[in-house]
Amino acid sequence: MSKPMTVVLGVIGSDCHSVGNTILNVFFTEQGFKVVNLGVMVSQEEYIAAAIETGAEAILVSSLYGHGEIDCAGLREKCIEQGLDDIILYVGGNLVVGKTDYSLVEEKFKKMGYNRVFSPEFPLEDMAELLRQDIRKRRQERENKD
Repeated sequence: MSKPMTVVLGVIGSDCHSVGNTILNVFFTEQGFKVVNLGVMVSQEEYIAAAIETGAEAILVSSLYGHGEIDCAGLREKCIEQGLDDIILYVGGNLVVGKTDYSLVEEKFKKMGYNRVFSPEFPLEDMAELLRQDIRKRRQERENKD
């Protein structure tokens, strides 16, 4: 039996929007992921500590209040500093203030080191499948290193 796919989930920074976080928690749990839900107003350090403690393979960052660009900057670097060089980073929600073409938002967050960037309209079923694929690929890469 294969190891469960463990993910850390939370709403970053000063964002206290909890409904979406609850929906994501229930959804990913029903999809068979082991979800470590940190809730709202989560610091970058809390995500990293939880990922280390639980052996998570991905961190799922949510932001709805439009300040994701500020709150999310530097997370990849902090992960690397803590030995999480290859952890999968997903980010989604209303990440910037105002109406901005989502391809520009995606480009900006990918430059910050996020593996995937999701608009609020992205289908959760598709996100779960991408997450499964990314975790399987990362596991395969680790096996090939060893």
